[in-house]
Amino acid sequence: MAFFIAFPILSGLIILQTAMVSHMRILQGTADLILVAIIAWGIQKPVRTAWSWGVLAGLFVGYVSAAPFGAILVGYLLAVALAVMLRQRVWQLPILAMLLATFFGTLLVHLVEILALRLVDTPLPFWEAINLITLPSILLNLVLAIPMYAMFNDLARWLYPQSLEM
Repeated sequence: MAFFIAFPILSGLIILQTAMVSHMRILQGTADLILVAIIAWGIQKPVRTAWSWGVLAGLFVGYVSAAPFGAILVGYLLAVALAVMLRQRVWQLPILAMLLATFFGTLLVHLVEILALRLVDTPLPFWEAINLITLPSILLNLVLAIPMYAMFNDLARWLYPQSLEM
């Protein structure tokens, strides 16, 4: 059930991302709703479908974005790996894990995209890309991290109810 609910949720987030959120900028950076969503889903303790959500999100975003197709998928899978690792290591402070995973996940995704664009001979000055795109994007994603964590925490509790012990 959790895998099948990923289709409408990620589709809605992609529509929201392309229609509204991509127009809200700080310098040249924009928030990445889908990245923050898969990190928030991967941080949840009972979730067992974080990898499939990451693959599906990478395929969806790779299809609609102008970035090299595999770069988005690889970046999102690295972000999911980071979220799952932090879920296992920082288990008593899930909000801290969410903020750390959002910070470093955004950085990883942007570094993979910059590297992929450099490999296909796109003239992209590295430090300008970091200063004008990556750092503002990290700030915007951190602003979205806590509300997205709360929403996906509720969704995880709904999809994976705790059994009552008697």
